[in-house]
Amino acid sequence: MSTSSPPQAASAQTHLGHVVFISAAAAMGGFLFGYDSAVINGAVTGIQKHFGVGNSETAFVVAIALLGSAAGAVAAGRLADHLGRVRTMLLAAVLFAISGVGSMFPPSIGMLAFWRVLGGVAIGIASVIAPTYIAEVAPTAYRGRLASFQQLAIVLGITVSQLANYALNQAAGGTSTGHLGGIQAWQWMLGVETVPALVYGLMALAIPESPRFLIAVRREEEARKVLREVEGPGVDLDARITEIRAVLDTSHKPRAKDLLGGRFGLLPIVWVGIGASVFQQFVGINVIFYYSSFLWQSVGINEGNSLLISLSTSIVNVIGTVIAISLVDRIGRKPLALAGSAGMAVSLGLAAWAFSHRVGTGDTATLANSYATTALVAAHVFVLCFAFSWGVVVWVLLGEMFPNRIRALALSVAASAQWIANWAITVSFPDLADWNLSATYVIYTFFALLSIPFVAFFIKETNGRPLEEMG
Repeated sequence: MSTSSPPQAASAQTHLGHVVFISAAAAMGGFLFGYDSAVINGAVTGIQKHFGVGNSETAFVVAIALLGSAAGAVAAGRLADHLGRVRTMLLAAVLFAISGVGSMFPPSIGMLAFWRVLGGVAIGIASVIAPTYIAEVAPTAYRGRLASFQQLAIVLGITVSQLANYALNQAAGGTSTGHLGGIQAWQWMLGVETVPALVYGLMALAIPESPRFLIAVRREEEARKVLREVEGPGVDLDARITEIRAVLDTSHKPRAKDLLGGRFGLLPIVWVGIGASVFQQFVGINVIFYYSSFLWQSVGINEGNSLLISLSTSIVNVIGTVIAISLVDRIGRKPLALAGSAGMAVSLGLAAWAFSHRVGTGDTATLANSYATTALVAAHVFVLCFAFSWGVVVWVLLGEMFPNRIRALALSVAASAQWIANWAITVSFPDLADWNLSATYVIYTFFALLSIPFVAFFIKETNGRPLEEMG
């Protein structure tokens, strides 16, 4: 009796494996997105000491990359529609590599800001192109899990950046201004991203163009080949191409005015995308990933231990993301988002209460052991709740929720709003923390609470619906 798999089952496994590979390749941009945006966390103290700058100048350098990200996200939609999805990925890879080298050897704080902006543009492009591409190549039954690769790659990038930060800090004698091979540790932290940038470029060269883009530019034979590879056996390719072409032919090249409409200037679906993006940032998640070293030092924890805490929260972030990937296609997008919002509200409120017992300010600030433990546990629970919900769900939704005719452009607008919101939180945190750390976390708690009715009343479930049905 043969134990080999039937030919059809083997073929199905082969095509699914191929889809997993190309989705993972596209999500490599998310890895760089996570690494580049979070690696600054470990370099903050070194930058301040090397250039002799204070919190305001440091916040500017940290946050300026996010304005570049907003610009990159805006440009990504048009780049994706004109150059194609794969060429746009290659462009992002080149920008990441250039930014990494430049950030490693900045002659001044101003030039560091410039290279951070360039890296931010690459982040913005990657934040749009990966979910767009994955949504367009993924079979409907697997789309949520495959789209989650983007967030998984982001959190892995964050984790690797924190691991690299901690390892480099320890190798340099426990300080980010220590030297390794004649170069300071913080410079290595910023420069290492050049390696994954090159890997991203090579992987982008190995994957096919999106079939929807190919059909849009009348390269239908190529689209047929890609659809055969990603849809698997038993799919009526003629029917799929006709369906996609019909949707594309009844529309036109998306322009900014195509997003206009409704009572408030933009189409309601675009506002929902913007709202989801803003809430994702206004709960303060990136304070943990950009400033956790600064945050924990502000309550009396030394630099080395603060970087170790940053690494532990990044690991929790990965665990939560894996949970989300296993659930997003089983229970849907809305239930995960609602559960995450409730958990974030509780944990943020608990952190705010713990931080209200901080004694002193600046380098002399301390937090009693019991309150410090409460704050640490609350921060980890907050990251877990975010990771299994909003971290994944928002990116999945943004890749799915918009109609075909405006998807890339609308996604770029929503992602741009996300980066602007991220910038606002990032640039304001150091001054807010100096003013009142506890009150700052009360603000984040308020937005977590407000996200609950937003999800309940404005988010529509997209689980199991073909992209051509979105409208």
